[in-house]
Amino acid sequence: MQAPLSTKVLAQMKLHINGEERDFTSVPAPFTLAALLELLGMKADRVAVELNRDIVPRDCWLETPLNDGDRLEVVHFVGGGSVGIFPESFNK
Repeated sequence: MQAPLSTKVLAQMKLHINGEERDFTSVPAPFTLAALLELLGMKADRVAVELNRDIVPRDCWLETPLNDGDRLEVVHFVGGGSVGIFPESFNK
């Protein structure tokens, strides 16, 4: 007998994120890159992700499943700056 479509299968996995092993329990299966970033509270427009040494384009995150043992590098971009920090000769 098949389970109803509304039932979510839950998974448990270990991921290596920026060199740190992290355990994830009771995550939906399939657990996607987009779901991970949402779980971590990261804004999609401010990060770049490498999965197992391959950069994953942002438009593929929703359909990129994660597997136990995957290695991710997540780079979070931070904007900012200050006006007037350059010498006058630089502005000419």
